[in-house]
Amino acid sequence: MKDIVQTDRAPAAIGPYSQAVTFGNLVVTSGQIPLTAQGELVAGGIAEQTEQVIQNLRAVLAAAGTDLDRVVKTTVFLADMNEFAAMNAVYEQHFAAPYPARSTVQVARLPRDVRVEIEVLAERH
Repeated sequence: MKDIVQTDRAPAAIGPYSQAVTFGNLVVTSGQIPLTAQGELVAGGIAEQTEQVIQNLRAVLAAAGTDLDRVVKTTVFLADMNEFAAMNAVYEQHFAAPYPARSTVQVARLPRDVRVEIEVLAERH
């Protein structure tokens, strides 16, 4: 059975989806973009936006009973692949070896014209 995860420590869904869903011991998050919990877009470039996205993911994962250490797969969506190195510098501050599997793709456009969106698959404790 799937359960819906919702927290006010991350931005509310801006469409017909959930912040995350649990299924057994798995947690699947929706993509997080660099909005504060109040729904405000974070100022700054890719580094600041990536940091906010990861903080949002932390909050959603905590509400689901897990954390970044239990992430097994991430998918990173970038508006500009030229910003990969700057995004990766922030990303690697939050994930430790053994690192999760990851896909990174450049997309034509992201919601609210942000620079980065990240979704994760994690295991609950």
